[in-house]
Amino acid sequence: MGISELAFCVGVLAFGHFRLGLGIAALQTLTFFTLVCGNQATTYAVRARGRIWSSPHPCRWLVSSSVLDVFIAATLAGFGWLMTPLPVWVLASVLAGAMVFVFVLDLVKVSVFARLKIG
Repeated sequence: MGISELAFCVGVLAFGHFRLGLGIAALQTLTFFTLVCGNQATTYAVRARGRIWSSPHPCRWLVSSSVLDVFIAATLAGFGWLMTPLPVWVLASVLAGAMVFVFVLDLVKVSVFARLKIG
């Protein structure tokens, strides 16, 4: 799971550096926001041993804290409070990438669990 999240974060940072041409300060902001979104994706992926959609719906507290966490991080990164600001489309792209990542991570998790005979 950790290797998958590392790959997601490195991929986003490589895209930000090589394709978007972001400087060091903007890459630091991108790292912050990517870690927040990647950790949220990991949290939802590891909730159950089976597929992500096979577990009961997450409780209201988990969803609320996730939304608040991403909102605060996006606000800080978007307005440039305590960091270099990033455009909203970059933040939205990272969030969309994290939503795709959660399903990729789910595939990895299920295959690893099957191989280890955990699930």
